[in-house]
Amino acid sequence: MTQRALDSSGEQTPGTPRPAMIDAGAELDPVHPMEPPPARRPDGLSTAEVAERVSRGEVNDVPVRSSRSVTEIVRANVFTRFNLIIGVLWVIMLFVAPIQDSLFGFVIVANTGIGIIQEWRAKKTLDSLAVIGEAKPTVRRDGVAAEISTSEIVLGDLVELGPGDKVVVDGTVAEADSLEIDESLLTGEADPVIKRAGDPVMSGSFVVAGGGAFTATKVGREAYAAQLAEEASRFTLVHSELRSGISTILKYVTWMMVPTAIGLIISQLVVKDNNFKDSVARTVGGIVPMIPEGLVLLTSVAFAIGVVRLGRKQCLVQELPAIEGLARVDVVCLDKTGTLTEGGMDVTEVRPLNGSDEAYVTRVLRAFGSSDPRPNASLQAIIDAYPAGGGDARPATGGDAPAAGGGDAPAAGDAESWTVTDAMPFSSARKYSGAAFAEADGTASAWLLGAPDVLLSEGDATLTEIEHLNEQGLRVLLLARAEGELNAPGAAAGAAPTALVVLEQRLRPDAGDTLAYFADQNVATKVISGDNAVSVGAVAGKLGLVGAENTLDARRLPTDPDAMATAMEENAVFGRVTPQQKRDMVAALQSRGHTVAMTGDGVNDVLALKDADIGVSMGSGSEATRAVAQIVLLNNSFATLPSVVAEGRRVIGNITRVATLFLTKTVYSVLLAILVVCTQVEYPFLPRHLTLLSTLTIGVPAFFLALAPNKERAQPHFVRRVMRYAIPSGAIAAAATFATYLVARHHYSGEGALEAETSAATLTLFLVSMWVLAIIARPYTWWRVGLVAAMGLGFLIVLVVPWLQDFFALKLVGAPMPWTAVGIAVAAAVLLEFVWRWVGRRFGM
Repeated sequence: MTQRALDSSGEQTPGTPRPAMIDAGAELDPVHPMEPPPARRPDGLSTAEVAERVSRGEVNDVPVRSSRSVTEIVRANVFTRFNLIIGVLWVIMLFVAPIQDSLFGFVIVANTGIGIIQEWRAKKTLDSLAVIGEAKPTVRRDGVAAEISTSEIVLGDLVELGPGDKVVVDGTVAEADSLEIDESLLTGEADPVIKRAGDPVMSGSFVVAGGGAFTATKVGREAYAAQLAEEASRFTLVHSELRSGISTILKYVTWMMVPTAIGLIISQLVVKDNNFKDSVARTVGGIVPMIPEGLVLLTSVAFAIGVVRLGRKQCLVQELPAIEGLARVDVVCLDKTGTLTEGGMDVTEVRPLNGSDEAYVTRVLRAFGSSDPRPNASLQAIIDAYPAGGGDARPATGGDAPAAGGGDAPAAGDAESWTVTDAMPFSSARKYSGAAFAEADGTASAWLLGAPDVLLSEGDATLTEIEHLNEQGLRVLLLARAEGELNAPGAAAGAAPTALVVLEQRLRPDAGDTLAYFADQNVATKVISGDNAVSVGAVAGKLGLVGAENTLDARRLPTDPDAMATAMEENAVFGRVTPQQKRDMVAALQSRGHTVAMTGDGVNDVLALKDADIGVSMGSGSEATRAVAQIVLLNNSFATLPSVVAEGRRVIGNITRVATLFLTKTVYSVLLAILVVCTQVEYPFLPRHLTLLSTLTIGVPAFFLALAPNKERAQPHFVRRVMRYAIPSGAIAAAATFATYLVARHHYSGEGALEAETSAATLTLFLVSMWVLAIIARPYTWWRVGLVAAMGLGFLIVLVVPWLQDFFALKLVGAPMPWTAVGIAVAAAVLLEFVWRWVGRRFGM
C-alpha cells in the first residue's frame, strides 16, 4: 500500500483530492470480457464531461419512490372487486327505483374519494421525508469531492466509499484502502469481500471496512441490481397480517354472497308474483349490505393517517405495514451506540501500561487520529482529545509522575512529523483497528487500537483493572504495539499492551423513559453491542433497563439455535457481539415465536436489521442501514419508537373493532337473505333502509372509532378474533329482525302492510345494531357515549320528521307492533351481552 503523506498538522492538505489508496504494483483485472476497466481518473470527471454525459442521457435516472404514484393510488381505490359489483347494482337501481334507493352508490363514491385523498396525503408525507433521508453519495469531480443526489451520478463518475456507505450504482474499484464490501443482500454470502483496484462492485452492496472509490460503469436502468433495490424499497401494502386477514375475510364473504344472492334473485323475481321494479329493488337491497365496502377503505385511511402523524414526528415509514408490525413486537433488540447513547464520546483518561512513557503514548494517539480519513466515534473522541498540533493538552492520566523508564521524552508535537505508512480500518468482526508509522526519527512502528479483552490474553492481570472501569459504564480501548505487519495472522496475539484509553459515553436523556415504556408494555428489551458486556450492562443499568445485571459475553454464546434462544430469553445485555451473531440472535428469538424489532445505525447492524421482523434505523445511520430498515427515525431519537408502537396499536385495535361492525352487518345480511329464500317471503328491506342503518350504526361511528386513541396491545389471529364476535352478533341480529318481520306479517294486512312490516323490522335491526355498536365502543369515554347517542338521535329524527319518513319509507303504525319490535330487540341485546362475555372468557378479548 502506498504511503499517504500528511501535512504538518497530520491531516490531508485541504483543497487537494484524497490520494489514490491503491497498491502501486497492482494490475487492473478486466471487469468483463466485453468491458475493459475504465482508465483511472484520480480527479474524477470534469464539469464539461459531466455535462456531455447528461446530454447523452447517461445519468442514473432510476426513480427512487417511497410511495405509490397518484395513478396507482386512484387505480387501487377505484378498480376493486366490490366497487364493480356495487357499481353495476347502482346503475340498475338508477333505472328501476327512486333516488333514495340509490344512495348507497353515492356513499361508495364518497368513500373512494376519501381513500384517494388520504393516501395521497400519506404519499406527499412519505415523499418529502424520503428526500430528507435520501442517501447522498460523495462524488469526486474536478478534483473536489462533494455530496450529490443519487440521481445526479453520471457514467464514469468517481464515487468515494467509506464504512457504512452503500454502493448506489454498478462500477469498478479505482482506489482501495483495505476495502471490504458486504454483498450478502445480493448474493446471500455473509462474509465480506475484499476489493482491490479493478474489481467490480454491485449496487445494493455496502462497505463494512476500509475505504476507496469506484468508477460508475452502469447507471440508470442498466444496473440490474439497482432495479432490484428500487423494487425492494418501494412503498408497499403487503406482508401485513391485518391486510391479509381482511383479504381472507373478503374471500369468505364472496363465497357466501354469490350463492345467496343468486337464491335471493330467483326468490324475488321468479317465485314471488310481485311488482318487477319493486322486486329488483328489494333484491338489490338484500345484496348490497352483504358487501363490507367500507372496511378496506377505513383500513387504508387508518394506515395513511398513521403515516402522516408519524411523519410530523420525523419518522419515515418506508413500508406501510411496519406501523402494524412494530405494534405486534414483543422483543426489541437495541444497539447501544447511537440508540441508548449519543454518537459522540469523550476521552476521560489515558493509563500507560508496562512502564510506557506518557508523552510517547500521546504522540502515538495523535498520529493514530490521522490514520483514518473516516474515523468512527471512538477514534473521533481520540482526535478531539489529541488534535494535530494540539501541544500537550490532553485528559488526565493514571499517574502524575512520568512512567518509569521513560527518560527524556521528546515534545508531544513531534508526532506531527510522523507519516502513516499503512492502515487497517476498524472492523466489527475484528474489534480493533491498526496503523503503521514512520516516526520522526525514522523508526517504523505498528499499533493496534481496540477491545482489550480481544487483544489481551484471557488471564492478563490488566483485565481486572479494565473490569472495574467497565462496571462504571466506561468504555475502554487498548493501545498495543504490534510486532510485525498489521495484517499478519498473529499481529493481535503478539501485540504488547501500551496504554488504556478510557472513554465516557453520552447517554441519551430520553432513553430511560423509552425503556420504561417498553417494560410497562411487556415488551422485552435486549441490548446487543460490540462493546464489553459489563460496560454495556452498566450503561443500561443507569438508564433503568430491567434485567441489566443479566449480562453475557457473546463469545460464550452457544451456537446451537435452541440453546442460543434460551440464552437470549434469560439475559438482557450482550457484549462483544459480531455482525453475524446479531443476525443469528434475531433468528433464535424468532424461532421461539417472538416478533423481533432491531434498531441500529451502524453497518454492523445491517444483516440483523434485514432479518428482523421490523428494522429501525437512525437517520444519521449509515446509508446501508437506512436502505434495509422499514422505519427510519430522521430525528435520531430513540424516544420516537413509543409513538410508532402507539400508532400501530391504534390502527390494529381500531380496525379490529370496526371490522367486527362491518362483518356483523355482512353476517346478518346473508342470513336474512337465506331465511327469505327458505320461507319464500318478500325481502323486508329496500336499499334506502339499509343505507340508513349502515350509515348510523356502522359508517359514521366506524370512521370515528378507526381514528380514536387506542393503547391495547396488538393480538395475533385477526380473522379468528373478529369472526368470533361477528358471527354470533350477526346471527342474533338476523334472528331478531326476521322474528319481528314474521310477527308483523301476521299483525298487519291490507294496503301498506309491507311498508309497516318493513318499518317494524327496521326498528328491531337498528336497535340490535346499536347495541353491537355500544359494546364495541367500550370502554366508554364522553365522546364515545356522545357518538352512540348521536346515532340514536339521528334515527329518532327520521322517525318523527314527516318528510324524512316519506323519503326513507319508514312509518311505525300503531303501538303494539313497534313495542313488540322493541321487546324483541331488548331480548336480543341481553343475549348479545351474554355471548360477548362468554366469548371473552372462553377465548380472550
